[in-house]
Amino acid sequence: MAIQVNIQEAKGSLSRLVASAEKGEDVVIARAGRPVVRLVSVEDARAPRLGFLGHTPVPEEAFAPLSKEDLRDWGLD
Repeated sequence: MAIQVNIQEAKGSLSRLVASAEKGEDVVIARAGRPVVRLVSVEDARAPRLGFLGHTPVPEEAFAPLSKEDLRDWGLD
């Protein structure tokens, strides 16, 4: 269940809200009852890594343009 608080309440309880987000709880800050932002821990906010099962990063060379020789070998010249 998400914790939702208005901005005024969040100002006075930021430490508690940060602790809740660090534990993985969904913390939503609202303005006049309308949700406007979500507070998440940095660990949760990290983008997943590309690669086999998220364990092997994709090397930068994989994103480099193909050489003329590679294009010819693939029939793309």
